Amino acid sequence: MTSVYPSLQREASGAIVELPAQLAGNALIDGRSPLAERYLLDWSRDRRGSARFIVRPGSVEDVQAFVRWCSQSGVAIVVQGGNTGLAAGAIPDNSEFAVLSLERLNRIRRVDPLDFTLQADAGAVLQDVKDAAEASDMIFPLALGAQGSCTIGGNVATNAGGINVLRYGMTRDLVLGLETVLPDGTLWSGMNGLRKDNRGYSLKQLMIGSEGTLGVVTGVEVRLSPRPTQVETAYVGLGSFRQACELFRMARHFCSDLLSAFEVIGEECLPLAHLIDPNLRSPLTQECPVHAIVELACGPGIDAGGLLETMLARALESDLIKDGVVAQSRSQAATFWAIREGLVEGQARRGFHVRTDLSVRLSQVPKLIEQARACIVREWPGWTSLTYGHAGDGNIHFNVLPPIDCDPGEARIVAQAVLTRLYELVGALGGSFSAEHGVGRSRSQVFWAGLSQRERQLHTAIKAAFDPAGLFNPACLMPGPGDL
Repeated sequence: MTSVYPSLQREASGAIVELPAQLAGNALIDGRSPLAERYLLDWSRDRRGSARFIVRPGSVEDVQAFVRWCSQSGVAIVVQGGNTGLAAGAIPDNSEFAVLSLERLNRIRRVDPLDFTLQADAGAVLQDVKDAAEASDMIFPLALGAQGSCTIGGNVATNAGGINVLRYGMTRDLVLGLETVLPDGTLWSGMNGLRKDNRGYSLKQLMIGSEGTLGVVTGVEVRLSPRPTQVETAYVGLGSFRQACELFRMARHFCSDLLSAFEVIGEECLPLAHLIDPNLRSPLTQECPVHAIVELACGPGIDAGGLLETMLARALESDLIKDGVVAQSRSQAATFWAIREGLVEGQARRGFHVRTDLSVRLSQVPKLIEQARACIVREWPGWTSLTYGHAGDGNIHFNVLPPIDCDPGEARIVAQAVLTRLYELVGALGGSFSAEHGVGRSRSQVFWAGLSQRERQLHTAIKAAFDPAGLFNPACLMPGPGDL
C-alpha cells in the first residue's frame, strides 16, 4: 500500500470552487480562516495541524458526494467527530488535506424500547445518545469524561472504553450495526438490529477502531440496557495499588456482575482535580496513598447497598482498606466522580505532560505501576508520576508531569525518552501501549514497529482493499509512505 499525499493548487483567488454545490456556504470553511482553528487543534492543545479546508455535510448524501469528489480529485480526508481524541488521529498534518467534520450530522434517528436499540447519526454527541436512552427508561452505558462533546461516530472509530468497560465492554461490544460511506462514495449499511448474525466476515468490526482509515461512519446502531433502579457508589482509601487490586478481586467475587466500575486514583493526582474545582476534596478522613471508586448497579429485588456495605466491611476486617465512604445520594456520588474527571482536565490545564494509556493483565497491574514509578524516580528526578485508571480491566493511565520550571523544548525531548521507557516496560509484561485511546498519528510508529512482518502485510492488505488510493486519514494507524 502506498499512502497518497496529494499536492493540489488553490485557485488564484484562494477560493475552493471545485466542490459539489451542496457543500458550499456554511458547510465549508477555508483552512486559513480563523473559524478553522478549533478543527485544527487537539483537545490537549499539544498538537496543531493544518488543512486545505473543512467541510461539514448536513446529510449522508452530502457525505457521499464529498467523498466521491475527493476520490476523483485525489484529496486526502481526515474524518473528525468531537475532536476529543488523545492520539492525534483526527488532526490533519498536511495543509492539502481536507477535514470532514460530522458535527452537523447529529440526529438521534430512532429509539426502540422493544428491541433495546438506538440508531443515531455518527455526529450525535455521546451525552445526547445517553439522554435519549434514559428518556425511554434504558441506558447506553458507554461513559467517558468527554461525553458532553465526543460523538458516537468518534467512539466507534476509536473503539472508546471508559469507566463501564468492566461490566459492559468496549464500544465494539455495544455496537449492533453501522452505516458507512466507503472511499469510493458508495454506502454500506449493516444496521439491521440483529444481536446474532454469523453471515461471513464482520465488516462492522473491521470499521470499529479503524480511526477513519477505511471509510466514514455516518450512522450507528447500538444496544441498550435496562436502566438500573439502584446505583451504589463507594469511595475508599487503601495503602497500595496491590491492595487496590486485591479489593477488586474481592468485589468481583462478592458482587459478581453487579460491579459496574472500579477506578483507582493515586493520591498525588488530587491536586490536579483541585485546579478545576478548588472545592473538590477527598471524602476520606485520613490520608491514603491510593483511592478507589467502586460502583454497583442493578434493578429492583436486590439490596445493592447492603451488598456493597457488607463487602466493604469484610475488606476493612481484612485490612485491605483504611477508610471509606458510601454515597448517600446521587449528588454525593457525583462528587466522587468529579474527582476522577477533574484530575484529567487538571493535567491539561497544568500544561504539556507525558500521557499514556497502558494495558496489562489484571495480575500485572501492581507490577507495572511499581516498575514505572521506580523508573521515573531513578531516571528523571524532579518529574512527577500520576497514576490512575480502570484497574478492573487492566488499563492504567500512567502520566508524568515535567517540573513546573522546565523549558518547554527540553520537556518535549525528555518526554519522548520517558514514553520509550514506559512502552518498554509494558511490552516486557506482555501488555499494550494503547488500551482505549487508539493509535492515531502520535503512536503509529510505535504500533508499526511492534508488528510482525505478516501482521504488517495483513494490515496493508485490509487498507488496500477498502482504500486503494490511500486517501483516508493518511499516516494514521500506519506510518506515512516514506516510513513503510
